[in-house]
Formats: sequence, structure tokens, C-alpha cells
Amino acid sequence: MITNKRLTAAAPLLALAVSLTACGDTSAGTGAAPAASSAAPAPASSAPMATDSTTGPAADAPFGTACSAVPASGEGSFTGMADDPVATAASNNPVLSTLVTAVQKAGLADTLNSADGITVFAPTNDAFAKIDKKTLDKVLADKKTLTDILTYHVVPGRKTPADLQSGSFTTLQGGKVTTTGSGEDYKIGDADVVCGNVRTRNATIYIIGTVLMPKK
Repeated sequence: MITNKRLTAAAPLLALAVSLTACGDTSAGTGAAPAASSAAPAPASSAPMATDSTTGPAADAPFGTACSAVPASGEGSFTGMADDPVATAASNNPVLSTLVTAVQKAGLADTLNSADGITVFAPTNDAFAKIDKKTLDKVLADKKTLTDILTYHVVPGRKTPADLQSGSFTTLQGGKVTTTGSGEDYKIGDADVVCGNVRTRNATIYIIGTVLMPKK
């Protein structure tokens, strides 16, 4: 009972010491520091697991055969991309350099970067290479056609792999795109997902091996 009374009496003093320390007063006694630090770790350690999707369990990690082509470190790595909005993140990834050129020509970089939660089906450089050069050059020179194609690769909301198992989504272009698959094997229309569930600050990217073409 004596111990409890002493603790009860000391509580206001401890609260005052913690308050002064938070305001930058280094003259508060050293005896208050252990009480403040012993209470802090519990909420601090639990919060990231609940809110930070980039450090979640393995099921939330990128997957697919082409993920090995993504840089292991730096701004173009998965960790680096997670810090940037989607167009900026893609510009740092050499796997997506042709897509980035197309986005810049269409003037869509700011639109994509400012979007609040989207999913991007991002064709690789090899996907664009499947299109003959004459046709690709013509598309890149036609802003309206290019914009239609690129916005057909974007749907509202961050889609998880579970969402893609059997889905039909309205794209920003206005057309519909269907998705199928399970595990680590997914298709967006006729395009294979070669590296999926890549996180950026405002989007989830599924890197695909074929450029999607909207129906006319």
C-alpha cells in the first residue's frame, strides 16, 4: 500500500517531466526518462504492420518471372518505387522506359502522379517491341490514340491479386478490361502478368508482357 501511494503521488510529476521533455526542456530530471521510454515501444512497433503496405507479409510482395529484372536497389527498385508516385516510380525503372516515353508524349505524367489510388497495367519494353516500329512510331505521334491506349491500362482503385482472379474493370479510357488467374499466374486481357503487385506511393502496378489495345 505504501508503494502504491508513492506511485500515485509521483504520477503528476512524471507527466510534467514528460511534457517538458517533449517541448525540448533538457533540464527535467533524468528519472522521468525511463518511465516515458518504457511506455512508448508498444504503439510504435504495432503501427507499421497495420498501415504500411510496403513492409507487409510475404503475400503482399511482388511476384513473377520478370521481377528479377527490376533493380535490386536504388530509386528503380521495389523499395525505391514505393516512395514515389506512379509515373515518377516508373521513370526510375529501366524495365518500363518505353512506357515512360509514351506517358510523357501523351502528357499524362502529372495526371497519373496526382491520382488517388489506381492500378496500372504497365507493358514492358519487350511488350512495346512486339509492335512493329512503323506502327509504334505512328501511335507515339498521335496524342489522342496514344492517350486512349495508355488510359486503357489504368483502372481506379488499388487492385490486389485476389481482385484479379475473375474481374472486369472499367478503365480510365472508358473501356472494359477483364482479368483472370490465381496464385502467381494472372492475365490482363490476353497479356500475361510478368511481375505483379508492385507498390508505388499512389498505385499498384502489374507489369505485363503485351500492350493492351482498346476496342474501337
